[in-house]
Amino acid sequence: MKFCFTFVPGIVMTKTRRVSLFLCLLPLLLATACSGHKKNPDLVQQPEPVAKMYDNAAANLQSGNYTEAAKGFNDVEQNYPYSEWATRAQLMAAYAYYKNLKYSDAVIALNQFIELHPGDPNVAYAYYIKALCYYEQISDVQRDQEMTRKALAALRQVRERFPDTPYARDADLKIDLTLDHLAGKDMEIGRYYLDHKDYQAAINRFQTVITKYQTTTQVPEALERLVEAYTALGIKSQALRSAAILGQNFPQSQWYRDAYKLVGPQQAAAPAPQDSVYEKTLGKIF
Repeated sequence: MKFCFTFVPGIVMTKTRRVSLFLCLLPLLLATACSGHKKNPDLVQQPEPVAKMYDNAAANLQSGNYTEAAKGFNDVEQNYPYSEWATRAQLMAAYAYYKNLKYSDAVIALNQFIELHPGDPNVAYAYYIKALCYYEQISDVQRDQEMTRKALAALRQVRERFPDTPYARDADLKIDLTLDHLAGKDMEIGRYYLDHKDYQAAINRFQTVITKYQTTTQVPEALERLVEAYTALGIKSQALRSAAILGQNFPQSQWYRDAYKLVGPQQAAAPAPQDSVYEKTLGKIF
């Protein structure tokens, strides 16, 4: 390649100046030379056929390679956004995130699917997987129960929107477990107050369990703890009422036997007064 230099009249180009000028022009010359090798747009690699892309992603999902599966399904949606495959791939990408324990990514993808395809035949499944994303993040009762509350709301949504599906039946079972977990959190706090002799605060928590979570396994203990708290405060009538309703509804439980010891055999076995705040069924306790 020959390099041509234009000399400005009146300026003498010494050898040193010629070298400096060459070095200054070198980047420009290289850029000009490179510009002749631009990629031909016709040679840019085209995406694989949509069916093949989807099958590859499904194979990764089947083999447990969830990261690649999610990426593959997302590629289907991005490369063929207006195809039926894209709708299916969007839901499957969310499922891959869920299986990979990437719950936040799954919920985002599921919300997008639900918003864009509310009438899709698989929308019930999308709601169900979203509920599972929250349900599987339920933490120990000693920790914050935000995820438990989100799980409960999402599970109830599945049951109410799709009552005749298998998802609704499973949601019912999980709702019971979720309510029991929330009741367990209130019991833990109530026991803490009881241990620290803050009896009124403890009573409030145990009453919440009895009124709000009547169908849970926590109710017998809550009633017995009420007996303890009222006895400690010297409020004998309330202690007796709590023991009576406990005996009428859970006569075989250890909690009734413990209450029996606290208030005395005859008094614990007495029926709950009909004019009291307690009735003979848990549905009318308060």
